[in-house]
Amino acid sequence: MSGRFGIEGTAIVTGASSGIGRAIAERFAEAGASVVVCSREQGNVDPVAEGIRDAGGEALAVECDVTDREAVEALIESCVEEFGTVDCLVNNAGASFMAGFDDISENGWRTIVDINLTGTYNCTQAAGEQLKEGGGTVINLASVAGQRGSPYMSHYGAAKAGIINLTTTLSAEWADDDVRVNCIAPGFVATPGVESQMGVSAENIDREEVDRRIGLSEEIADIAQFLASPASSYIVGETITAGGIPRVEDGEV
Repeated sequence: MSGRFGIEGTAIVTGASSGIGRAIAERFAEAGASVVVCSREQGNVDPVAEGIRDAGGEALAVECDVTDREAVEALIESCVEEFGTVDCLVNNAGASFMAGFDDISENGWRTIVDINLTGTYNCTQAAGEQLKEGGGTVINLASVAGQRGSPYMSHYGAAKAGIINLTTTLSAEWADDDVRVNCIAPGFVATPGVESQMGVSAENIDREEVDRRIGLSEEIADIAQFLASPASSYIVGETITAGGIPRVEDGEV
């Protein structure tokens, strides 16, 4: 894909075995990028890379636990060995579970913060040198839970709030290196995980319907493509919320 929405170079997408991560990886490949897809289990991410290659794109699948710094550094090395550069990093890997604050164990809290926030730190810092060489982009995935909180998701919301702040802070630090850092905060998206919890299938969602509170992975991929492309060259340090129409409750939006 040419033009202002095309994506050149190589993109790494973490948590790319399904849902939003997979949609972003496939979209980036369609837009012209070579894509490195990773997840914690090789068998889950191999089909994603195979599908991209079958469609005429370039892709490499790598097993990587983003909480393991050595594994993350190996991911960056594999990307450079295969494609020569790292031009875009999409920090999508994440996890969550619902629990009241009083019921969250130390291990549960640490696990969610490690995967979501520390994983973003690990990948971004490890890829920093490569991203700065040619001027790259970082796209972090947060959540509306990180913007305004969400009952029974305090651990997840706190981690995602950290990602939003990291985005703002790092965008200022890395601007002189021509690296743009931005963030997407999705609301409910009809991923396989959400479908299993809420029973809402992506097949039942009409993109043309404005009045809705659940979106599609492809709609988040649209935003990611924009943020990775030259079309968003004047957007730095921003968090774009994709949560559908706000609801008016008790006179407030």
